[in-house]
Amino acid sequence: MRTREFLSKLEHNRIIQAIRAAESKTSGEIRVLIQRGKLNSDPFVAARKKFQRLGMHKTRERNGVLIFVAPRVHKFAVVGDEAIHQKCGDEFWRDVVERMRTHFKNEDFSQALIEGVNEIGNLLARHFPGTSRDTNELPDDVIES
Repeated sequence: MRTREFLSKLEHNRIIQAIRAAESKTSGEIRVLIQRGKLNSDPFVAARKKFQRLGMHKTRERNGVLIFVAPRVHKFAVVGDEAIHQKCGDEFWRDVVERMRTHFKNEDFSQALIEGVNEIGNLLARHFPGTSRDTNELPDDVIES
């Protein structure tokens, strides 16, 4: 699917609202990135690189999560920083990906991202609850790169 077509089907405002709602309960940070054009590597490898380039590894508690989507090649990945990964392990990420994959297969792209954000937000809230001194360290918008 062409990236432009994918983006036209996304409900950006609903996704941003889901990110804000999830982050309101945690010190963690969640970002969604849509890769424009072709993807020349494994989506997980590409997601890790984007994670670094976006400075997501610089959050105070190392609890950022990136949902990376490459619509042109029908691939996506979810990457968490070291502190959150230590708390949940590989099984959590596999479960999130499988739930999202079902929605992607049905071309319910917004719901796939919203469900992923909600699941991740619940995990972050459990392990990294918000406090009065938390700040929003990273923008909540859907990134197109």
